Amino acid sequence: MTTWNQLLLSHGARVAPSAPEQALDFGRALGAAELAIGFVAPISDLGLIALNGEESAAFLHNQLTNDVEHLGPAEARLAGYCSPKGRLMASFLMWRDAGTIFLQLPRAIQAPLQKRLQMFVMRAKTKLSDATGLDANAVVLGLGGGLAQASLAQWFDALPAAPYGKLDHAMGTLIRVADAFGAPRYQWLMSAATAQTVWPLLAERLTAGGNDAWHLSDIHAGVPQISAATQEQFVPQMVNYELLGGVNFKKGCYPGQEIVARSQYLGKLKRRTTLVSIPDAGAAAGAEVFAESDPEQPCGMIVNAAPNGAGGVNALVEMKLAAIDTAAVRYGAADGPALTFLPMPYALDKLDL
Repeated sequence: MTTWNQLLLSHGARVAPSAPEQALDFGRALGAAELAIGFVAPISDLGLIALNGEESAAFLHNQLTNDVEHLGPAEARLAGYCSPKGRLMASFLMWRDAGTIFLQLPRAIQAPLQKRLQMFVMRAKTKLSDATGLDANAVVLGLGGGLAQASLAQWFDALPAAPYGKLDHAMGTLIRVADAFGAPRYQWLMSAATAQTVWPLLAERLTAGGNDAWHLSDIHAGVPQISAATQEQFVPQMVNYELLGGVNFKKGCYPGQEIVARSQYLGKLKRRTTLVSIPDAGAAAGAEVFAESDPEQPCGMIVNAAPNGAGGVNALVEMKLAAIDTAAVRYGAADGPALTFLPMPYALDKLDL
């Protein structure tokens, strides 16, 4: 066990039994209202793939849904990796520095995704590696809520001005991701030594959470994350990925591109992802939901779910637009717990779908 993990345990971290290095929370699940005030959370269930080599950008540009060749050093982007049928096998947060492009995704699917990407390298001058444990990325802290900006000001003279801005600093890499609760959110990648210095100060000002708190904030930002339970279930538009800037329709071909483009321009898509509360703590990604008006077949699937501090979960659920319009949907079966629809942080554009 590392000194960093020992520090978290001394602060009351509750860890996953199968992964003692992963802090789920600090004794209790946090709710959205607490996160909105201000929180800090070690994010320990995400991994990092690094690509090095002069043709790394060109290689990824031909594999992912977003533009990689024009990715600048002061920005981050969402990107998807699709099967030939246009279904997402992974969703990434992507950024670069002077010599490396990074892809962040759940650790649980990192190894097989990295192996799959490696299969297509062929003669391209790029090398893939696992960068999760590198010293500069050893710890990832997620921050958000109304107090986050002032807390970061202890170390940063300036912060990224808009979502998906990035800056490199002597104390690590700071990426502003999608806002939630009406306030900015950040990922701060740093060494374990830096984390041991800043964590006590941050934990004094902000409410401490873990993976669950960070994923709840992602859900309230409306940002989906593909996991093992949902691989190859969704065309990017089904999880609102193009609304979030994760799909570039002007770039060249990539696996599944024709199907993704057809869904966008030929009016084939009849599904979207929306934010709900489910009064069942067991609700998880991959589980199905049912419309009361059509009880015999599922109308959608949970994309992501996280404890909401009230005994249930908040979730992003992909479902038929007709079910979203009626707002009469239940978890697990047509007579299961009722979903409560919550406001989305952005509009679900239904035109031409």
